[in-house]
Amino acid sequence: MKTDVQCTIFDDTGEYSLRELCNVCKVHAQFIQDLIDEGILSPQGQNPREWKFAAIEIKRIQISIRLQEDLRINLPGTALALELLDEIEKLRRSKSHLEQLYALEKRG
Repeated sequence: MKTDVQCTIFDDTGEYSLRELCNVCKVHAQFIQDLIDEGILSPQGQNPREWKFAAIEIKRIQISIRLQEDLRINLPGTALALELLDEIEKLRRSKSHLEQLYALEKRG
């Protein structure tokens, strides 16, 4: 069985408008608004016409979609899961940093 895979490369420093974000993630603006209301996304700007989203928001949207579709997690649960995933990532970075420091100390 052959599966088609699409891949899009994003500029990590790029900013996306609401329309661009909807097009890239293939979602409706109301879904983005729901994620904003739940605190999952944080646009810069005063109103939807001015909103700009960092590239990292695309990953958060994709994870949100998977949590809701695959695991049937509601928006508040999705927000909590993303918060926990962020915390895990911070802990992993801290652990890696501490391991590097320990390795340097052990050498010296």
